[in-house]
Amino acid sequence: MGRMSVVVFDMDGTLTDTEAVWDEVRRGLAAADGRPWPDGATRAMMGMSTQEWSTYLSEVVGLTGDAEDSAARTITGLLERFGEGRMPELPGAAAAVRRLATRWRLGLASSSPRVLIDAGMEQLQINDLIEVSLSTEELNGAGKPAPDVYLEVCRRLGADPQHSVAVEDSINGIGAALAAGMVVVAVPPHFHPPPADVLAGADAVLDSLDELTVELVEGLLANR
Repeated sequence: MGRMSVVVFDMDGTLTDTEAVWDEVRRGLAAADGRPWPDGATRAMMGMSTQEWSTYLSEVVGLTGDAEDSAARTITGLLERFGEGRMPELPGAAAAVRRLATRWRLGLASSSPRVLIDAGMEQLQINDLIEVSLSTEELNGAGKPAPDVYLEVCRRLGADPQHSVAVEDSINGIGAALAAGMVVVAVPPHFHPPPADVLAGADAVLDSLDELTVELVEGLLANR
């Protein structure tokens, strides 16, 4: 593999302001089934693949039915909440993608199911800019913090992960990008932001996507 650099974005919590909605839908299903919400469940599932979080909902939270039922109910609930063109976007998300697309090939590595990845890219109007998008559910259930989804996106783009950049928000996402050996730009969310010790492992921590510039990324890659 050569040393070609790419930039790979996470989606939920990084480009779309959807983590809180995921949590509300899952908590709603637990309440409907008469199950208490376990401590730590919200953070534990951030970054998990569909196979992982649906199993968690079934076996740990105790939703009625098996993991497949839990996945179907959750995704249906999310699609109902988002509706057509109502997926909340984070400020500056589409503009940041467009800026970096002027300099690098782009990928997207998400733990969302494919149907929600496609909906998010369509709403942000970045389909033509993201050359490779991949869901962790498409990798035999290897969710973040496993590095698999980042490594595979880089592989499909013909890029060297050691000289590529990941843009992330969550503990598990940052962990996955670091495990892949990538330069990590963290944009902490308002919803369950990573603790300081996790953010300390990132190469850059930004207050917003408006700070994600070509010059910043060039500088980070030059230091690699």
